[in-house]
Amino acid sequence: MTMSETPTSTPDAPVARRRSTTTDIALIAAFAALISACAYIGAIPAGGSGVPITLQTFGVMLAGCVLGPVRGFLAVSLYLLLGVLGLPVFAEHSSGLGVFSGPSAGYLYSFPIAAALAGFLVKYVARERRTRAIWVFACSITGSILVIHPMGIAGMKLYFDVSWHEAFTYDTPFWLGDILKTALVALIAAEVFRAFPWMQRIDR
Repeated sequence: MTMSETPTSTPDAPVARRRSTTTDIALIAAFAALISACAYIGAIPAGGSGVPITLQTFGVMLAGCVLGPVRGFLAVSLYLLLGVLGLPVFAEHSSGLGVFSGPSAGYLYSFPIAAALAGFLVKYVARERRTRAIWVFACSITGSILVIHPMGIAGMKLYFDVSWHEAFTYDTPFWLGDILKTALVALIAAEVFRAFPWMQRIDR
């Protein structure tokens, strides 16, 4: 091996990795806090299900779209863990394991999966087009349609012991709000990627 072929030392690499890990942890914690705050906003009872309308899904899908599939999943999982540990971060200031057997359980279980799916689509389908809100909207609404609503409906069917059709009617009041929240997610995420191009390079 010639001198020119000798691998060069990169003493800054461990520092860069530590900075990246620190950034990841900070972003995951920040978005978990954001989702917690969003759960407090609104809390409007919807239909006969007893499941309130909040901005929870806004925070969940924004985490997935901005942070990417892995960090988005971890941010939402951290949020759920905080609730399990007793912090009143769920809708109507609730907390504890009991919430995961209530009427909103299906929605809660769906959140990390939906965030991961939306993040995956933004990263691998939208790619460089993630700076355009319409692409982020499509990725986010796909996560809602394929994951959040079906799992929410299944949870309410099991909890109330009703037909699929009736459980679906419990879910329908959430659709209009979901479209509006998804539009807001798309606008904010696209602007974040335009303002901070480095976010596109470090998402995982």
